[in-house]
Amino acid sequence: EVQKLNQQLEEKNGEIQQMINQPPYEKEREILRLQKSLAEREKAQATSDVLCRSLTDETHQLQRKLASTAEMCQHLAKCLEEKQRKEKGNSDDQIPTERSNQLLDNETSLQALICNLQDENRMLKQKVAHV
Repeated sequence: EVQKLNQQLEEKNGEIQQMINQPPYEKEREILRLQKSLAEREKAQATSDVLCRSLTDETHQLQRKLASTAEMCQHLAKCLEEKQRKEKGNSDDQIPTERSNQLLDNETSLQALICNLQDENRMLKQKVAHV
């Protein structure tokens, strides 16, 4: 076992001597290669950091917009429910035809707006999931 260890030691010493005996230009070439590799990695890391920061900012923006849209949808849904309740209450009082048409138009436009907001909400959720 001692002989085996001595042989390994001799091999390592031989490798060290080879490295020491290398011409200086090969050492310099290796140093330049390593420096270039390091610079490339640092550049890639900086680019990655910028992209991550950008995606984080965009994610926060989309989350705020999604929350705002959801809040608006809830508000519009409450308004629609209130109008529908009022309509049911006023239908017994026989609302004039013009007024009832106006309410139907308002309800239709509110429903269209709610549908648009729901579509936008869905698209924003997809974007957030994608990000």
